[in-house]
Formats: sequence, C-alpha cells, structure tokens
Amino acid sequence: MNRRFCLALLSACALFGGSSYAAELEIGAKAPDFKAKGVDGKEISLAEAKGAKATVIAFTCNRCPVSIAYEDRFINFQKKYAGKDVKFIAINVNSSEDLEAMKQRVEEKGINYPYVYDKSGDSARAFGARVTPHIFVLDGEGKLAYQGSFDDKQEGPKTAHVENAVKALMQGKQPEVKSNRPFGCGIKPNKG
Repeated sequence: MNRRFCLALLSACALFGGSSYAAELEIGAKAPDFKAKGVDGKEISLAEAKGAKATVIAFTCNRCPVSIAYEDRFINFQKKYAGKDVKFIAINVNSSEDLEAMKQRVEEKGINYPYVYDKSGDSARAFGARVTPHIFVLDGEGKLAYQGSFDDKQEGPKTAHVENAVKALMQGKQPEVKSNRPFGCGIKPNKG
C-alpha cells in the first residue's frame, strides 16, 4: 500500500469515527472495572490483572488499518513480557464487529494475548478511549500511569511509549511520559 493512500485512509478513519465519549481517564485515577467476553467464551474483567506490576489495556479492532499494523507489535510485547508480572488485554468495542470475527482474526494472526469484546462499549466510554489503538497502562494498584499511543509513529518508531511506561512501573517508578495523543481510527461503540 502506498504511503499517501495509508495517510488518506488514516485521516478518514479519524474524521468519521465520532461517538459520545466521557473525558479521558486522568493520570493517577483508579481505572474503571469492565466485563467483556473473550474469544474463548469466558468473561474477563480488570480483576484478571490483580497482582500485576503493570497492566496494558489496548482498545483495538479487526478493521482499522492502524490497529492491524500494530498487531505484530502487541504480539511481540506479549511474548517479551509474558510471565513478568505484566498483563496485556485488548478490548474491541466497535459495533460493526463481533466475537466470531475476532475469533477468526485470533486464529489467522496467532494473537497470544486476551482479546475481548465489550458489546456495550461501556469500557471505552469509562476510559475515554477515542481511537483504535488507544492504550492505557495501569500500575500495580490499578491506577492510570500512562495513556496514549503504543509508540511514537506507525512506521519506523523511535520511542516505545508503552514499553517505557511498563519498564518504569516494574522498577517501582512512574513513567516519564504520562500521556500523548493516540492515533488511529475512531471508535464506534454501540450507544450506551
């Protein structure tokens, strides 16, 4: 795909993705709990992350070209931090998608992290998630330590925002960068 086409598609995603949102969760605020159904049919909530030094919540989907571009990075992140007191949970809230399509995507791509569907879209509204992917990193107490993009740019990233935040939390520190603007396609949840 050529670069101009990708940029045009990204711009269209951002322009047409509107929905009603709550304000973004503030840094230091306790993260809201959520309940969503995993591709394995089991319900998952934020309680799944209890005891982790860091929890990464990624609002994503199957169709957004930016989300698709980040799947390999999410998979590699999960491989790197599995078994290191770090949890990674991907949440899909888009009304145009469903659990069956997500199951198919997991099989096709080899997704190795929990991928859940919140049909209500309440989790996105509670966190203030606006685009896919929009990332929220929680500390060991379930408080927001970082929110924004996974890294600094889709092609050839130089700064790994999420990994830097997780490393800081694992060392008992707070991330230097606590927030930045996420980029991707607008989230389109069911109306709450």
